[in-house]
Amino acid sequence: MSESMKAIRVERLGPPDVMELQDVPAPTPGPGEVRIEVEAVGINFADVLSVAGEYLTRTRVPYTPGMEFAGIVESLGEGVTGVQVGQRVAALGGSGALARYSVVNAAGLIPVPENLSGAQAAAFPVSYFTAYHGLKTLGRGVEGEWVLVQAAAGALGTASIQLAKAMGMHVIALASTEEKLALARDLGADVTILQDDPDRVQKVRDAAGGKGVPLILEVVGGKRFQESLDMAAPQGRIIVIGNASREQANLRPVELMKRNLTVTGLWLTSLMNDRAATMQAAQALAGLVGSGKVTPQVGPTYALADSARAFQDLLDRKTTGKVIIEPAR
Repeated sequence: MSESMKAIRVERLGPPDVMELQDVPAPTPGPGEVRIEVEAVGINFADVLSVAGEYLTRTRVPYTPGMEFAGIVESLGEGVTGVQVGQRVAALGGSGALARYSVVNAAGLIPVPENLSGAQAAAFPVSYFTAYHGLKTLGRGVEGEWVLVQAAAGALGTASIQLAKAMGMHVIALASTEEKLALARDLGADVTILQDDPDRVQKVRDAAGGKGVPLILEVVGGKRFQESLDMAAPQGRIIVIGNASREQANLRPVELMKRNLTVTGLWLTSLMNDRAATMQAAQALAGLVGSGKVTPQVGPTYALADSARAFQDLLDRKTTGKVIIEPAR
């Protein structure tokens, strides 16, 4: 095993440029753990918030970012069974992925379908598990129902469109540019609308039959959260998944009462602790990926040394699909 490796380290919280490429000791797997040679790291908006100190949980520095990745099992800790050296796996480690090697608990590994590349495998866990729970577990979406997908060309948006169509749902997609809307249409979106269209609220309501949308995947937050309430159908469900605006949203309960709306928060980290829900989602997703009905959308790819630029590009909404960092580049 290598005595040292390249890794991204964050010594203080702040914008992406606080991230530094350093030489650090390579980790050794303990009991129940595996060491993985990292092929690709999927970058989520949650990673950006974590570096900034604005995530749902406290960020303790110094640390190495990167919660989602795929790679090859290189060595096993004591007591690990059911995992083979040389096997490609995906993992949700919470942090530590932006490095040449990462150590994670073997129980949290996700088998990777053979038809996925390393980059596709890294683009899969967070976005597709989140989309599945938003549409099915919490959203209770049904065949023939309309769903609104915000930030439709991003990693979560592209996953949500594909899964919704695989479930037989109708999709309204919002995105910031015509090019991003074209991607949403290519993935199956039935109606596409620019997110800054001055008539967006009425256009969304009209597209869903005039009464509003039964299911909304809300990722923007801030002042746009009120628009989600306005676009929802009576008895509609709004699943709050993110806060890309990084602004405070206001909610008056009386607005929910008037139209019997439901607002539900979704945080994948806590849902993954529900083993029954996780296994159900994993089985459903494995079938869709294996059949080719769902394909993780890999976006721009960066070298480890360019991690800060990758984070900034994601923050500036310059990307589509899943932003990928490859430590071996």
